[in-house]
Amino acid sequence: MNATKSLHDLGQSLWLDNITRTLLTSGTLSRYILDLSVTGLTSNPTIFEHAIGTSESYDASIRVLAAAGLSDEEIFFELALEDLTEAADLFRPTFEASHGVDGWVSLEVSPLLADNTAHTIQAANRLCEKATKANLFIKIPGTPAAIEAIEQVVFDGVPVNVTLLFSCEQVLAAADAYLRGLERRLAAGLHLNVASVLSLFVSRWDVAVKQEIASPFHNRLGIAIAMRTYKAHCELMKSERWQRLAAAGAQPPRLLWASTGSKDPAASDTLYVQALAAPGTINTMPDKTLLAFADHGRVERALPVDGGYAEAVIEEFHREGVDDDALAKRLQREGVDAIATSWHALLTRIREKRTAP
Repeated sequence: MNATKSLHDLGQSLWLDNITRTLLTSGTLSRYILDLSVTGLTSNPTIFEHAIGTSESYDASIRVLAAAGLSDEEIFFELALEDLTEAADLFRPTFEASHGVDGWVSLEVSPLLADNTAHTIQAANRLCEKATKANLFIKIPGTPAAIEAIEQVVFDGVPVNVTLLFSCEQVLAAADAYLRGLERRLAAGLHLNVASVLSLFVSRWDVAVKQEIASPFHNRLGIAIAMRTYKAHCELMKSERWQRLAAAGAQPPRLLWASTGSKDPAASDTLYVQALAAPGTINTMPDKTLLAFADHGRVERALPVDGGYAEAVIEEFHREGVDDDALAKRLQREGVDAIATSWHALLTRIREKRTAP
């Protein structure tokens, strides 16, 4: 059996962390859905910057939109929505068969809004309304200011993918905002069918500490942080607070493993996929990791709901001088800054193409 099918049968969703126009027009995404059990897709400004900057497939659309008087940012969102609505249609059968649990695509608000609560709320609502697709998440970073926005946009009925989460505490803060939004909807007599995923970034932990620790510790911290977070998420789903919302029709916020491509050439290229097999979760991965796992990956065991050895491993890193709380905050800020850099590069690419002869 294909290893990706084994993960799917375990109860984990495999999503593709990529989108390009060629991926759609060539039939590659359709093949991933059919052959590799891919049931959703995530995007971000870095992915779109690469897609638009390295391909001519967007050029004609950019010139048309520029001639219509759209700004560089407006052009980007038009291009992104064109790709993502097509992808959403491909995943619509999965979305309907799973009753809205699976089959999603994601579009991110401008990363320049990460520290502006009010503007994040406005942007999320505007993009959701413009997309008109039931299976499109609006991605919002899990910064303190944006966390405040999540409660409101969930109350407004916007499905949210909370991105750039790096610790158990950050995931629980995002989950709490989601639950508050649902509780307000319940009090207002509104339906609770507003989905959310909580995206924990894994491999960046190991990249961040690699130069500070001895080789026996390499590529262990990210998985331990994920295991700790999985335990806390499972406990939240058993809480009376969540059970009240579930009884009223709410869907659980799903835990999504992001940044699961191996960054260390010395490590297995399927390391994080194999280690993070867990029912009810999502693993979003780039094409390279997806194809590697389909070729030679293995599903050995499911992640333990009790956290397994996570705390013992994290304590080892404490003794090595790693402050995981401080590092989580740093990684989140670096993540926001990196996406903002990609955003500026993306708009520069569009500006160059709109004026090209």
